[in-house]
Amino acid sequence: MKTGFVNIFGKPNAGKSTLLNALMGEKMAIVSHKVQTTRHRIKAILTEKDYQIIFSDTPGIIEPKYKLHEKMMQAVKGSLEDADVALLITDVRENTGDSHAIFTSLKLKAPALVILNKADTVNGEQLKTTAAFFVAQPYCKEVVSLSALKKTGIDELLKTILTYLPEGQPFYEGDDLSDMPTKFFVGEMIREKIFLLYGEEIPYHATVLIQEFKEKTSLTKISAEIIVQRETQKGIILGGGGSMIKKLGTDARKDIEIFLGRKVFLELFVKVRPKWRDNEFQLKEYGY
Repeated sequence: MKTGFVNIFGKPNAGKSTLLNALMGEKMAIVSHKVQTTRHRIKAILTEKDYQIIFSDTPGIIEPKYKLHEKMMQAVKGSLEDADVALLITDVRENTGDSHAIFTSLKLKAPALVILNKADTVNGEQLKTTAAFFVAQPYCKEVVSLSALKKTGIDELLKTILTYLPEGQPFYEGDDLSDMPTKFFVGEMIREKIFLLYGEEIPYHATVLIQEFKEKTSLTKISAEIIVQRETQKGIILGGGGSMIKKLGTDARKDIEIFLGRKVFLELFVKVRPKWRDNEFQLKEYGY
């Protein structure tokens, strides 16, 4: 039995969350085209007959500007410490130097595979040149080219990971896909819709707190607060005549119903908490 922790690192928007979802064959991490969508370390458990891999999606590596960023980078640090294998993901179209600087700064002890994501968007020559650059680096054991979005190259990556995993007993029993509670994923689905529906500023100033999660016979009742920093942001979240929050609620409810496999009654409220991103007590309350 092969078993171990396989943790994903890279720049914001390199495709970490998309790769995790492709490896799991399930939507475990929220995805948007905006950077810094991932704020938590999300563990996903892939259990098969002869192996168990605990994947971790981590926040993109950034220079912290406030306490929320510091918490995000602590999640990265924790992932560095327990990795049996590291997946260092880079967008193959981007400058290799930026990712190389980040990968070097991690000072990894675990064997690392460099993942050239979006490999379908460049020609063979560019792919070869980029692969040759990373193969020559001391932190890189192997290079794997793939498209996380199109799920091509995923089987090859899994086979490669297994060659580096240690033998051992499973860490988790049963068929759970994560060690995170269901309501965490529900909150993330609401937060994903904020990233998709609102302009550049709002998603970074907002978070979601699940206040009620009750499973009734015919449906699940969920009450959630969307936390923002300013009254003007509250107005934007609500939209004229409540139009935007209505769309947000409808879109989120559809995803949550698919995720839970049952009908959902979803209530959303908007609360203003000035400077919550720099408030230790509030960050803890909101799960950071």
